Amino acid sequence: MTVMRAPGGMSRTGRTVRLAILLAFVVLFLIPVYVLVVTSFKPLDEADPSSAWSLPERWSTSGWSAAWTELKGGLANSVKIAVSGSIISAVLGSLNGYVLSKWRFPGADVVFTLFLFGMFIPYQAVMIPLAGLLTDIELSGTIRGIVLAHVVYGIPICTLIFRNYYVTIPDELIEAARVDGAGMLRAYWSVVLPVSGPAFAVTLIWQFTSMWNDFLFAVFLGAPDSWPVTVMLNNTAGSGAVAVQYNVQMASALLASLPTLLVYLLLGRFFMRGLMAGALKG
Repeated sequence: MTVMRAPGGMSRTGRTVRLAILLAFVVLFLIPVYVLVVTSFKPLDEADPSSAWSLPERWSTSGWSAAWTELKGGLANSVKIAVSGSIISAVLGSLNGYVLSKWRFPGADVVFTLFLFGMFIPYQAVMIPLAGLLTDIELSGTIRGIVLAHVVYGIPICTLIFRNYYVTIPDELIEAARVDGAGMLRAYWSVVLPVSGPAFAVTLIWQFTSMWNDFLFAVFLGAPDSWPVTVMLNNTAGSGAVAVQYNVQMASALLASLPTLLVYLLLGRFFMRGLMAGALKG
């Protein structure tokens, strides 16, 4: 009996089973998304858990309008926090990774180990002293204070990403720059930075997603005028209204998740390319 095999060596039956399993996982993942989208376009009188699977009898954007009105301030704060914080984290991580990989100094391995140790310190362990520090420097309850907390906490992972990526750059390029008279910053600017695109893509996407989705730092260190969209979304879900506005809640959840979804859809291939580039050595 002859078994038909696909060009890659897998039998046709095995390939069909694999595709069926993948399709089942895709459907399972998209079920909550379907409920979110459908419910968000229902008017208030139709938005009920008993009819969550049915399409709207009357398509309405009232839920989206109400969600935008409630979340637009939080969305603006999230953009300020995530964009500025991710850029600062990427720049600092790039400089740290460059020094630790190409301009080694006595005790560099110890310093790198301490950086890595910072990745395993939970948020809860530093929350109270961090709040006290921000109060002392008059940044408590401000967007700048939240950004500072995220940048400091993101330095270890950003340093790790860039350090592992820069290890793959031949040392001969740095030595050639030194021979030509380039110092530390000049070699970084002329040789290392132009080829750092993949590492910057990974770091920016990682930090942007972490800062956008953060709730603990925001609610503990922020104030009503600096709360990001995650805190505003929580307040929308727990408003305590007599009639639960499921259409507004679903639209709010979609609005809060769209930026990170778009980032991964547009830049996902750069994210994977950068991860693979940094995984070759180190």
